[in-house]
Amino acid sequence: MGMGMELYNYFNIISKIFNKTDEILKEDFVKLIFHGSDADIKKTENTQPAVLMVSTAISQLLMSEGIVPAMAAGLSLGEYSALVTANSISYEDALPLVRKRGQLMNEAVPAGRGTMAAILGLEEDKLLLCCETASELGTVIIANYNCPGQMVLSGDGKAVEKASQLAMEAGAKRVVPLSVSGPFHSPMLKTAGNALENELKQIKIKKPVIPVVQNVSAKPAVSGDEVRSMLAAQVSSPVRWEDCIRYMLSQGVDNFIEVGPGKVLSGFIKKIDKTVNIYNVEDSVSLKNVFNALKEVEQ
Repeated sequence: MGMGMELYNYFNIISKIFNKTDEILKEDFVKLIFHGSDADIKKTENTQPAVLMVSTAISQLLMSEGIVPAMAAGLSLGEYSALVTANSISYEDALPLVRKRGQLMNEAVPAGRGTMAAILGLEEDKLLLCCETASELGTVIIANYNCPGQMVLSGDGKAVEKASQLAMEAGAKRVVPLSVSGPFHSPMLKTAGNALENELKQIKIKKPVIPVVQNVSAKPAVSGDEVRSMLAAQVSSPVRWEDCIRYMLSQGVDNFIEVGPGKVLSGFIKKIDKTVNIYNVEDSVSLKNVFNALKEVEQ
């Protein structure tokens, strides 16, 4: 709750994008994010546009100060923020699109049937075997390849529970059940992906002006049509975040700035490569830190 409020009060470019969000969604959305309840923000139809709003606003602020990305990526929902930053999708189109995405993802599977769990400290081949054994109870796959030592299972509740149990027996350090409303990035959301594809056909999507590394392929899309098909597939496909970062590293990226609430992605990147510079911007203190650090890098 309240994410982006401090920056909203400090910077005109932030307040303009936030106020524009109210106009696009035709509601007092900013007031909801600043002063609503935890229950309000946890509704995915609010969470998704809120994260997009804050991430986009911070990206625009950084670019207005001369910090322009050479390449971008975003984990799951964050891919939309990256595409807006790369002028592939307009903010006006992306905002209602991510709200619809949240609704479609929620509607695809009956409440309580699907779940997700993070598995810490187990090799991929061992976890795949756990999934294979547990699949007799239903769908279960590795849905997120976040960083070395952290993957996420997604699928039917009983199958995920069984695979998690097998993972612990196989040597996993820890299993963390996730508080999610569905089995995201699994084949169980295929119908949501198909429905989202129809929504994506209604909007203009251009080739990104900077490379945007896609979750599904871990490579940049070469056309607007490819962006469209990858976004539709993303809903029911594994997120290959570690591969995305490794691709960026292979292209010479050595400064990463995470924009938006939290520092989760920064933590993942540290585990992938400890030698790169990693920053995050979510408030005025972290923004100042980035400005100071990048001045030193330039010198």
